[in-house]
Amino acid sequence: MTRRQALLGGVGASVAALGAGAFVTSADERPPTGQPDAADARRLAEAYAPDLYFGVGERWYPTDPRRYASERGGETVVDGFDALDGYTAEFEATGEPPAPTVFYNVRRYRGTELAVVQFWFYSVFDQFTSNFHWHDWELLQVFVDLSADGEVGAPALFVASAHSRSVPNNEFINPETDRASVISEVGSHSSALGVNRTRDAFERLPGAADIADVNNGLLDLVDLPAAYGLPRDEGFALPFALPELDGAPMYDHPRLPNVDREDLLPDELTVRSFAGLPSPPVDLPAREPGRQFAFEGGDGAGDADHTYALAPMADVAADLDDTTGPRLSFEFSVPSFAEDAIASHITASSLPFDQPRFSDPLADVTDLDHRRAMVDRFGLDAGDGPTDLVVAAVREARPAADAPEGNGIETRESRAEGVALLESEPTAVPTFNGVVALRGVAAGEHRLTVNAAGVAPYAQRLDHDGAGTTTAGADGDVVVSANEDAVKLRFDASDPEAPSVASLAVTDDFGGTVYDGRPADGDRVGVYVHRAGAYTAEVTDGEGRTGTYRVNPAPDQTTATVANVETGKAAAARFLATLLAETFEQGLALALGVDLDALQLPDDTAESGRERDGEGEVDGTDTADGDDQAVDGARTTVDDLVDGAAAGRFPARLKEEGVYVRTLGPVADAVEAARTAREAAATGDAAAANDALRGALADVASAREALAAAGSQPRAAFRTLVSARLSTARTRAEAAIDTEL
Repeated sequence: MTRRQALLGGVGASVAALGAGAFVTSADERPPTGQPDAADARRLAEAYAPDLYFGVGERWYPTDPRRYASERGGETVVDGFDALDGYTAEFEATGEPPAPTVFYNVRRYRGTELAVVQFWFYSVFDQFTSNFHWHDWELLQVFVDLSADGEVGAPALFVASAHSRSVPNNEFINPETDRASVISEVGSHSSALGVNRTRDAFERLPGAADIADVNNGLLDLVDLPAAYGLPRDEGFALPFALPELDGAPMYDHPRLPNVDREDLLPDELTVRSFAGLPSPPVDLPAREPGRQFAFEGGDGAGDADHTYALAPMADVAADLDDTTGPRLSFEFSVPSFAEDAIASHITASSLPFDQPRFSDPLADVTDLDHRRAMVDRFGLDAGDGPTDLVVAAVREARPAADAPEGNGIETRESRAEGVALLESEPTAVPTFNGVVALRGVAAGEHRLTVNAAGVAPYAQRLDHDGAGTTTAGADGDVVVSANEDAVKLRFDASDPEAPSVASLAVTDDFGGTVYDGRPADGDRVGVYVHRAGAYTAEVTDGEGRTGTYRVNPAPDQTTATVANVETGKAAAARFLATLLAETFEQGLALALGVDLDALQLPDDTAESGRERDGEGEVDGTDTADGDDQAVDGARTTVDDLVDGAAAGRFPARLKEEGVYVRTLGPVADAVEAARTAREAAATGDAAAANDALRGALADVASAREALAAAGSQPRAAFRTLVSARLSTARTRAEAAIDTEL
């Protein structure tokens, strides 16, 4: 006897009376549940059969896969091409969804009063935001307390399946309603729960006069219920991919003669390419209520648009051996030093019988408190299941409102949902409310990649212990930038003599840390940042030594390359000189009312002050000695300013309004002190380097005091920018003093 036959009551299985009816168990393999007799199972299924609510634009409603079966090699199979093409032809011919059907599987935990009614929904196709696949099976589970009054007990827990068993499901424990409705996402058929009065719309949080549709526990990172929900019903943009096969649109495939473009999701919901969009698509339509289905024998049948038949899952097991179709692979962009690498994830779907949740429904309860409540209430012999999470919140960078002329960024909630892929997992998972949440992740090292429509990809390596919660990103934030605003920050540590790049932290002067982790790509690193930012990039090598670099991209820049990675005190002093020189030049420009974008600011990247070709590549790979250029310029201009020797070059008011001179003069002195420190450190004289760094620190303190004493006299933009930069300079000067040679 096969496992499938045993689970579904095949011939030769033993029968044991377990209270409410006879339950079938396997003689050689005993899952924790048995199966009631057909009459009891049917009665429970009819009692809890849900209403189904679909959205406008849906193409593939629950049906019976056996309609599209064929014989191949002595087996009865459903081929993906046959199912999609046949369903489409039937739908077009009649104008009605073909053979609406919901399948049920009823289990009971041995020796307990807990039964579980599973409702399985089969759709011939799934079209989602980054993937598509044949033979889509979705699931609603109703956990029933048989000890309650009445012939069919009372519901104790509802669980509606999300896209992947790695994603938290939509759950509601101790419901007051007898039946849940299923609110289905267009195309993907991910199932949200409807348990409150608005049965056709999903509400994650309670309102003034109604409960929420889920009561999963909260994610600490974002203070939201840890449930996938229904993003398009919650105001989030969810772009769907247009499927291709063998490099051509799927509707052109010769094995799909009845499938045209209009038989897939509508144009207004789809995007051709994540990378091809300059920015996230924020004008996508929200979910709109569409067709309603109800059980043909239920009280709501007369009010529904369509009715569905209930059929036992055992019939599918008896009639079908397999579902088939080409395994579909989807490409993920992974940031790297040169062209972005490509990682593939696969999507595949099979019959439900071999899934652990089919015979052990508790395996699909993703909320730990819900699972423990079921175990305690019914005396189940079960552990906690997966208790781990990898979590992050996807945030989008944009120019900061209070940063002068594009010299800082801030972050906001992601404008469109994305997808995340762990290198160790075969399939990608979607975000919900901009949150990445993966459960059941194996212990060890993983590469996490996040893609979304219209934004540059994000990737990092992380270690997960397999038990607790691992927070990805910078303090839980995965910061992405729109493609049109993205600059690839690159580090080349491929020289055997160069320090490695064990970790990288990138911090904007205004927006804080935007990347903090181990880059995905070895010693030739590429991560994306927003070009409006002004960044401190800190590299830590394999020995724990740090090197810091200044990155302030130009408005038209697409790459920013640190061609030779250095660590130690000389590198720290070099960064300080660069930062202070930049502060002086931009402060002077703001004092004079000059457009900051007009400045040719040197920084620590190879592109600084060099010609860039149309593709954003740099001519040459040597690091520009930007701080030398800036220091010389700073010394000259400050001397001219203070001495009044260049009255024709600078307006006399700067001399008269001495506040700018009193602030920028010490900055120029600090630049020269930092340069002296770098030269001393390069020769191995740590004591002299530290003396110079202490001098630079004192100069920075003088500049901060002068700026504070000036109050509101200087321009607001001058105060904002110089204050932020001097704060960073103080921190970095102190760190440089503590840094070893």
